[in-house]
Amino acid sequence: MIVSTAKTSTGTGKKLLNIAANPPGFRSLRFVSLIAAMIILTLLGVVMVLSASSVNDLRIFGDTWHHLKRQILWLFLGVASMATTMRIDYRNFKKFSTLFLLLSLLLCGLVLFPGIGITANGSARWIGVGSFTFQPSEFLKLSMVIYLADLFSGSKKKTNITITSIKKFLLVLGTASALLMLEPDLGTTAIIAAISLSILFFSGFRIRNLFLMGFSGIALLFAASYTSGYRRKRLLGVLDPWQDPTGIGWQALQSAVAISQGGVSGLGLGESRAKWGFLPFSHTDFIFAIVAEELGFIGACIVILAFLSIGLVGLVTAFKAPDSFGQLLAAGITAWISIQAFVNLGAVLGMLPITGVPLPFVSSGGSSLVVTMAAFGILLNVARQSR
Repeated sequence: MIVSTAKTSTGTGKKLLNIAANPPGFRSLRFVSLIAAMIILTLLGVVMVLSASSVNDLRIFGDTWHHLKRQILWLFLGVASMATTMRIDYRNFKKFSTLFLLLSLLLCGLVLFPGIGITANGSARWIGVGSFTFQPSEFLKLSMVIYLADLFSGSKKKTNITITSIKKFLLVLGTASALLMLEPDLGTTAIIAAISLSILFFSGFRIRNLFLMGFSGIALLFAASYTSGYRRKRLLGVLDPWQDPTGIGWQALQSAVAISQGGVSGLGLGESRAKWGFLPFSHTDFIFAIVAEELGFIGACIVILAFLSIGLVGLVTAFKAPDSFGQLLAAGITAWISIQAFVNLGAVLGMLPITGVPLPFVSSGGSSLVVTMAAFGILLNVARQSR
């Protein structure tokens, strides 16, 4: 009886020590912080898609609500996908990592065939299903994160960096990049490469070798840009948009005008001037410019702080994950959302080339929203099980 009581008290003591070292409140706070940031971005996205697209929707479709209705539909599908991935134990994705990757690569390959792939603005990036289209490269981002997290994860918290795993990494990244560049889609290629290198970094790969890979990748992307006259102009347009203010520099200049007009508090919701035919793709790639114009510096800061919150909390979640697969999944998804937001905001602010990359959770777009929310569900899944 005394021994039993001693064992019970010892077990209780260990539990209390674990709770003291890892308070459940902090775990809940991380989970709530991620949810709150995502809700802010998605709801703001719905409102801003309506504001940014209403003028063109009325002119083209005769319906002010055209893009809003589609965005709400995609949001419901996104919430459903997020709820699903949040409930399934993230370790189960490990079993299907190779299958997901092969299917994504196959779909990206099918885009290149006439009659299957849909070409718009000089790129074949979409596959049509009835009246809807989807972008396989968005699914490729998620499948790459899952596959690489599986590839480099070992037992428990140990990662698995071997010559064989590095060879597989280079083969997969090279194949994915080649398919995307054939579309062509330089922006998504750069993002997937950056995500892949981020996962490699969190796997414990030598920083010196990582820098060599990174510089090699940047050199290849610059070389690819200079083989295309249009992409070369895009690149040079960042340095001096006034060289061609009515051509390649038009979007960058109009974006700058829209942001500058917003001031501190903005012109007011729905009062954008840029959306009246001045700023192309104002509801997709350049929606942040409309946010800054209508909601001002305050609205722009809310968006940036929400992404910073996801980035910081996502990294903490990765470090607190119960195993190496969860760590790399959380790190990869966090890197994906953060890098894509950085690339989009950099282009809108005139700091980076315009590559047609949407702003996660905010821009109009079905494939991007649904897949990003599915990935976010996995991040929440890891956060729920983290220490």
